[in-house]
Amino acid sequence: QVQLVESGGGLVPAGGSSRLSCAASGRMFSIYYMGWFRQAPGKEREFVAQVMYSRGSTSYADSVKGRFTISRDITRNTIYLQMNSLKPEDTAVYYCAADQGAGTSYKYWGQGTQVTVSS
Repeated sequence: QVQLVESGGGLVPAGGSSRLSCAASGRMFSIYYMGWFRQAPGKEREFVAQVMYSRGSTSYADSVKGRFTISRDITRNTIYLQMNSLKPEDTAVYYCAADQGAGTSYKYWGQGTQVTVSS
């Protein structure tokens, strides 16, 4: 099992920045990817960004590319999402997720943290 706890978020003005953190614990050796997803009111959950936990390579949704940066600190078992140039459409509950090995889908999810961008 892997446990994920997000922190950060809150109310941010448009154009502002915010950083989310996700602390992981448990069977960390099995994780291949960790990522961030978000769900806006009335919409389905969508992919935001992910990081290959061991190598650090990253990928992003087109909607956040160039504005968001995902990173990880293996010594702290933590990943981060630095969000810059925030837009009202970035308003959502942001979830941290982890898979259970190479080629597997995301299985473990955090409780989510609200990010609200005011216009």
